[in-house]
Amino acid sequence: GSFMLVNTSGRFAGQKAHLLLPHLKENDTHCIDFHYYVSSKSGSSPGTLNIYVKVNDGPIGNPIWNTSITATWNRAELAISTFWPNFYQVVFEVVTSGHPGYVAIDEVKVLGHPCTKTPHFLRLQSVEVNAGQFATFQCTANGGTDSGDRLWLQVMDAPLKDIKVFNFRRFVALFSVVNATKRDAGNYRCMIRTEGGVGVSNYAELIVKEPPVPIAPPQLSSVGATYLWIQLNANSINGDGPIIQREVEYRTSSGSWYDIQPVDSTSYKIGHLDPDTEYEISVLLTRPGEGGTGSPGPALKTRTKCADPMRGPRKLEVVEIKSRQITISWEPFGYNVTRCHRYNLTVHYRYQAGGQEQVREEVSWDTESSHPQHTITNLSPYTNVSIKLVLMNPEGRKESQELVVQTDEDVPSAVPLESIQGSTFEEKIYLQWREPAQTYGVITLYEV
Repeated sequence: GSFMLVNTSGRFAGQKAHLLLPHLKENDTHCIDFHYYVSSKSGSSPGTLNIYVKVNDGPIGNPIWNTSITATWNRAELAISTFWPNFYQVVFEVVTSGHPGYVAIDEVKVLGHPCTKTPHFLRLQSVEVNAGQFATFQCTANGGTDSGDRLWLQVMDAPLKDIKVFNFRRFVALFSVVNATKRDAGNYRCMIRTEGGVGVSNYAELIVKEPPVPIAPPQLSSVGATYLWIQLNANSINGDGPIIQREVEYRTSSGSWYDIQPVDSTSYKIGHLDPDTEYEISVLLTRPGEGGTGSPGPALKTRTKCADPMRGPRKLEVVEIKSRQITISWEPFGYNVTRCHRYNLTVHYRYQAGGQEQVREEVSWDTESSHPQHTITNLSPYTNVSIKLVLMNPEGRKESQELVVQTDEDVPSAVPLESIQGSTFEEKIYLQWREPAQTYGVITLYEV
């Protein structure tokens, strides 16, 4: 057994004395048992006795146990669970307070059996979580615990979430690191302080992974009226892999409509889109574990092509017929018919004039109104006119049914003067003449 006696008389506050036990490799549970004494005549503490457990010659860390006044010899146990091939070293430290007195440690023994008053922890497993999630450490111990014991997770005081006592020989304490970030990552160990000593587990690692986010936007391969082919372009990421799921998120640039589709290859066809519409497309990546989906990567902004119009204008009707003009109307239509935000509507008409067929077209600007109509002027009276509407966008054209309308009659032109010839008789004059150049209808009467 090791022995250490520190006389604090004549020492100023903050001086330190150390007792180092040899390195220990634990292949089986064992217990370190020791006696200690901290006393002074004045009643003021002569100093603090700290105990550290240093693992694999790593940093000394925080004390696992300490005391500053006892007045009598006491006994304590260290139930240390650091498993082979790891090794550890127990360090006793006395830090003087500046008051006279004695701090002593005696009969330090490494026992080949478990501690009797202090639970031993089973191996603590490392925990991996995604950033922003709860990381839960399960500290399972052989031995009993009661309400006077203090349980904590060392390195960071994570709150005790729950304790489940199975029987007097086994309990599990659950600790949660809330909204874990990369700063919380590191080594943790379970601690219990009982009346008889302290139990300490092995170090386990908290690994915090950042969900993956693509660095670049997806790339466009080809464009249709109702589909977009994209390359995911998601090999370069910020955050951590492995990537177990890829999704494409796409939304209309204006409005609130959006959708998410799972994707199992590096290229993807997004279908059932609206023609001539701008979309924003981004890629979502997921790594294993809850909360493993990263935020959407940079967006690709692109527009679908126009589609062929669904049909031609409907319900082409005559509103008014005059001798030299015809006004027509039709059923109003919108984007669901035009399938494009850029389109035009032309009025095509043809008629016979002077033995020749005249074919004309003119653009109608009245396409947005709720009662669209168009007037064709400069027609000949009493003439058959064939009329149809043609709806055109950059992708195609559709025609309405043809309407045949006759213009009204009009006043005929004069009888040509040079054509009037008279034959005279004793009691009458016989006249004859040519028809007017423009009859403009059926001539019902000539007056002389």
